[in-house]
Amino acid sequence: MSKKILVTYFSATGTTEAVAERLAKAIDADLTEIEPAEPYTAADVNWRDTASRSSVEHKHRDMRPALAKPIDVKPYDVVFVGYPLWWETAPRVVRTFLESEDWAGKTIVTFATSGSSTRGADGVQLHDSAPAAHWVAGRRLAANVKESELAKWVASLNL
Repeated sequence: MSKKILVTYFSATGTTEAVAERLAKAIDADLTEIEPAEPYTAADVNWRDTASRSSVEHKHRDMRPALAKPIDVKPYDVVFVGYPLWWETAPRVVRTFLESEDWAGKTIVTFATSGSSTRGADGVQLHDSAPAAHWVAGRRLAANVKESELAKWVASLNL
């Protein structure tokens, strides 16, 4: 039996979205966006502004921005969760998604995009948001990663 795979992603600027699209194509998986109810603007993700939405959410670790729509993970065996690294961790909306689903019997693999940081890409800091899942350490992916590289990486995970 082959495993049913879903690639989910949150992307504020399009970088993670492009990587997620290539990943889904490379491994023949379904693709779904982790969409916040209130989309992020360029001003929202200005990390230099301590009053920006992303800065405020980072400071308040209990914040969980609402999702625009739920994502049904029930039909899937493996779910890839992609996000940009904000302060070496996933944006809070990713936790909203993880905490809204039943992960029993599911495998989660993270992937992250970042211009410089690699810390936080493995997803370890997210485990408490989906403790019932089987977690496989993820990695940082370059914005220009090729489909062939993605397919090779996933094959190496032995899912």
